[in-house]
Order: sequence, then C-alpha cells, then structure tokens
Amino acid sequence: MQPTRPRLTPAIADIRRAVRSALPLPSLPNEGDLGREGVASASARRDDAVSPSFGSPLVLVALSGGPDSLALAAATAFEAPRAGLRAGAVVVDHGLQEGSADVAAAAASHARALGMDPVIVQRVSVGTAGGPESAARTARYAALAGAAADTGAHTVLLGHTLDDQAETVLLGLARGSGATSLQGMAPRSGIYARPLLGIRRSQTEQFCADSELAPWADPQNLDPVFTRVRVRSTVLPLLERELGPGIAEALVRTADQLREDSEALDHFAEEIAEELADIAEAGISLPVAALAANPAALRQRLIRLAVSSEFHVNLSRSQTLEVARLVTDWHGQAGLDLPGVRVERRGALLVFSASRDSEQGAEPHGIQ
Repeated sequence: MQPTRPRLTPAIADIRRAVRSALPLPSLPNEGDLGREGVASASARRDDAVSPSFGSPLVLVALSGGPDSLALAAATAFEAPRAGLRAGAVVVDHGLQEGSADVAAAAASHARALGMDPVIVQRVSVGTAGGPESAARTARYAALAGAAADTGAHTVLLGHTLDDQAETVLLGLARGSGATSLQGMAPRSGIYARPLLGIRRSQTEQFCADSELAPWADPQNLDPVFTRVRVRSTVLPLLERELGPGIAEALVRTADQLREDSEALDHFAEEIAEELADIAEAGISLPVAALAANPAALRQRLIRLAVSSEFHVNLSRSQTLEVARLVTDWHGQAGLDLPGVRVERRGALLVFSASRDSEQGAEPHGIQ
C-alpha cells in the first residue's frame, strides 16, 4: 500500500526534485523513430507513477532515521517508481549507543511504511583505527557496499546536505590537506550518489515536518567531543556572525569550482602521461625536460599518477614536492626511497622503480 501523499510544500518539492535529478531515467526509444510528438508522449508517461517489477533496477537509501536520510528516503520512495526503479533502504546499526538496535528498528519501520523494499538492517562492529568518526565511517561504508553487492543495487543514495559539505570543506581547509579535501564530497562516486548536496539541513527538517515524519535526533550530533560537531555548532555560526551570511554556500561553491579544476587537470595529466611515460619491467620513467616544461600542478600530478598507477602508492604533497626537486632543483643528489617505490634521476629521465621491500615481496602501501 502506498503511503498517503503529503501536501506539496516548497521543502518537499525541492528535495523530490533533487532526488529525481540523481536517479537514472528510463530509456526512451530513439527520437528519430518516434518523431517529436512520440518523444513528448513517452516523456510524459515517464512522469507518471509506474509499478516497477521485481527485475527493475534497485536504488538503496542509506537510512539512519535522522531528518536528512529520512527526507531522502521519503523522496526516493516517491520518485523511484516514476523512474521505473525499485527503492530500498539500508539501516546500519553501529552499536555505539545504548538503544541503537531500537533506533535502527524504528528507521526500518519508517522505510517499510514508505513502501520501500528491501529494507536491510545491518549491525556492524566499529574498530578504532583513525579515531571514532573515521572508524564508524569505514564500518558504515563496508556495510553499504556489502548490501549493494548482495542485492545488486544500481545506486546507494546518501543523505549528505549542503551543510555537511560546508563542514567537510572547512575541516579540509583547517587540516591543510590540499585541493582534494577542499573539493568536499562528490555528488557521485562509484555506486554512491548524494542528491542533497544543494539542500540545506533546515529543508530536510521542514520536509519531515511537512510529511508528518518523526525523525530521530542523534545525541552525538550535539556532543562537542566530535570535531565536526564543534564546526557545526561553533565555528560556522561564528563565521556567519563575523563575516556575514552565506558562508556555507560560499564554501560549497568553492568546493564545486575546485572539483571542476581538479578534474580538468587530472584529465590533462592522464593524456600527457600516455605520451611521456615509458613503462618497463623494472618500473616506469618520465622525461625530465617534459616534466620541467609543465606547470607545477601538472608536473606534480604526473609524478603522483606514475607512482599510483604503477605501484599503488599515494604520495603526500610533501613527498611529491621532494620528488619534483629531482626535476626543478637538481644538483646531483641521490634518489629518494619512499614506502613501496624508489625514485631517482638517471640522466634525462626520472625513474620510478619498486623499493627493496617490495622486491622482497612486501605489498606496496599507501602513503598517508
């Protein structure tokens, strides 16, 4: 049974529209075969509610029961059938708070009331690596990936909002972790999509109120022991008060621009690498003159790309700059021994080869 349709309010309309844009549309016949009127008719039918079959593509919503994910689930339950998709939910119980199983059960009950199927509740064990927030995130994404694999889901929708994106960018800026962190969260990454990155948290709360949905208020969202909570409750309000309104939106615009620029530079680096790189059994080399002729942003991307593609090692910025000095500040210095890879200058070439540890059978590992 489909739930009673709530009155269409601005918050409901905005969030449904955001979800609709993130869902794959049903394929339409070739325009040349239908003609203009036929295409218009097919497009109109696509907007009508349909009953997707069991074999229709499945979209899962990561549902915590909070206002962001609950609004996302309700909007997806409404929009997915109109796109010929099935809508399901995954509720991850981290087991970190007393009563977490009851919270997970309540979220699952919301999903079923919205007509979502399947509804999966997954209890996870959270480790300690990287701190509590990082460990919980690692466990959560492992559970989501497992649920998607088990069900064959096409996409997993995540409820991150514009506010979450602004907090992420500000945290990246504070850590000095470079353009990658300042890009924030991508609207789509692999099987994951984030339809609400243009939606404020206040809108998801209003959606739930307008839809007569009772979201869960996570007490950890008010606990200042967590860095993100301090950013949310203290730092961003301070910036808004001292610098004027619109800080969150400005941070998100910055992230969008950095992502566009970074994607373009990565694309150029890949094209240049195909022309310059010489791959041999012992490793990979790049011509020094060509590296020196490129701007620093491309030169450093070429270095990182050579190392990551050949040795599955991710260089930090400081390590990348040390390698680049073999090109831009060469005065006969010895090569560099980095975890998993050795880099040295041999005449007109910068040569990357497996480190001794790797040659002895150790697995290359990412550099933090």
